[in-house]
Amino acid sequence: MIWKRWSRAERAGADTLPENAVIAPAAAEYETVPMVAAAGPAASGPAASAARPAATDTRPAFLDTLWREPQPVVRPFTLPRFSASASDDVEPGDSDAGLARRKLALRDALGASQPVIGRESFAGRHDALAQLIASIEQQRVHVVIYGERGIGKTSLAHVFAETAREARYLVLYGSCGTEAQFDAMFRSFAARIPRLYHKSVLPNSPEAERGDNFDVMLEEHFGPRELADLFADVTGTRVIIILDEYDRVLDASFRRDVAELIKNLSDRAARVQLVLTGVAQNLDELIGYAPSIRRNIVGLPMRPLSVNEVRDVIAIGETAADIKFSDEAVQMITAMAGGSPYLVRLLAHQAGLAALADKRSQVTENHGRTAVERVLTDWNASLPRRVQASLGRDEARAQWPLLIAAARAGSSADGYFTVDDVYTELGGNSVPTIIERDLKRFANANDLLELQEPGGEARFRFRYPGVSSLLLMSAAMARMAP
Repeated sequence: MIWKRWSRAERAGADTLPENAVIAPAAAEYETVPMVAAAGPAASGPAASAARPAATDTRPAFLDTLWREPQPVVRPFTLPRFSASASDDVEPGDSDAGLARRKLALRDALGASQPVIGRESFAGRHDALAQLIASIEQQRVHVVIYGERGIGKTSLAHVFAETAREARYLVLYGSCGTEAQFDAMFRSFAARIPRLYHKSVLPNSPEAERGDNFDVMLEEHFGPRELADLFADVTGTRVIIILDEYDRVLDASFRRDVAELIKNLSDRAARVQLVLTGVAQNLDELIGYAPSIRRNIVGLPMRPLSVNEVRDVIAIGETAADIKFSDEAVQMITAMAGGSPYLVRLLAHQAGLAALADKRSQVTENHGRTAVERVLTDWNASLPRRVQASLGRDEARAQWPLLIAAARAGSSADGYFTVDDVYTELGGNSVPTIIERDLKRFANANDLLELQEPGGEARFRFRYPGVSSLLLMSAAMARMAP
C-alpha cells in the first residue's frame, strides 16, 4: 500500500468512548461504509483514499468449506502421470499432446512461482523500465526500486539486467539475505569484474592474460572507501550492481556501508552504479535517513498495474496458449489482483488451466472464480492447523471486517501495524479503544496476531503473512459475489 496513513489526530471522529456510550455487538461495530477497493496493492491518490475505508467486508461462504473436515473422495484407478518430460517434451503419440503443450506454454507465459526473467513474458511495466534505464544512462545516478511484495520489483530488475547486458554493460546480480555481510558480498561482485577493465592493466599485460579479476586487488579487510577507490578505476565498460531484496538485510552496518559506498562512488564519478530493490512504502523505509546521498539516488516506486496493463499481461498468456479470456474473466482477475502483477499472473494461470481442463479455449468468469477458490485453498493449506482453526471459529467470523482492515494495515516491510492504522482502514468512523480491545482478543498465545507494546503503544502483526493474503483475497471475493 503506497498511500499516506492519516494519524488519529488528523481524522475526524472520537478518540475515546463518549460519555454514556453504548457498545454495539462486535459484528456491528465496524459496519460503516461499503467497500470498493480490491485485494492487492491499492491505487494511490485522493480517489483511492476515498475508496479505502472499509467496514462491510463479509466472509465468503466458500471459506467455510476450507475449515470443515475433509470428505472422502473417490479416486480413479490409474495413477496420475507427468504430461511432459523434464525437458518439456510431450510424447507425440499422446492423445492429449496438444493440450499438454498449451498448458506448458501457459505456465511459461503466466507462471507466478518465479519472477519474469525474459522480455518476451514481460508486460505492464514499460514506463518503469524506461525510467530505470533513463536514470542509469542519462542521469548516472543510483536507483532504489521499492514497493509491496508481489508488485514486480524483481521481475523489473531481471528484465532491466537483460536489457543492460545487450548494451554491453557488465551487470552483476545478488540477492540479499538476513545474514548478508558487506565485505563478503562485494568481494563476490569484484570477483566477477575482469581485471582487464582496471585502468592500470593493459590488454597484453600478464594480469590480463592470467584472467585475473578485481577481487585480487582487494585487501583482506576493506570497507566502502577502499572499495570505491578500486571501482573508481573501472574503464572500458560500465558496471551495474543489483542488490535484490535489500529489505531482508538486518545488519545496520551493512546498510550504512552501502550508503557510504554510494556517496563515494558518486563523488568519484565512478563507472559503477547500484540498483537496490526492496519491500517498502517509501524511500526512507528502505535506505534509512541518509540526506548525504539523496542527490545521488533516484527512488522508483512500483505502482499497482492499471487495467490496461493487466490486459497486457493476460494477453501474453492468450497468445502463448491459444486461448481467449472473456471480458468478465478479465474483470474478475483485475478486481481480485488489485494491481499486483504476482496475483494477476497467478489467477490468470489458474483460470487458464481450468478452461483447458474443460477442453475449452474460452476462459469464462466461472473459470476465474475456480482460480480464486484454488488459490484460497492453497493459501489456507499452507497455514498451520491451529491458525486454520482460529480463522474458522465464531469470533473470527464476527470480527471479519476488523481482521480484513488489519490485513490492509499491515503492509509495511516488517508487517507491524497500530490501532491508528486499522482505524484509518475502517474509515475513521470506529472507536479506537474498541479496535484495540478487539485486536488484543486475537493476540493470545498461538493466536492470529502478535502483540508488542514498546513505550505503552500497542503494535500488532499477523503471526503468518499468509493470513493477510487470505483475508485480502476473501474480501475481494465477497465483493464479487453475485
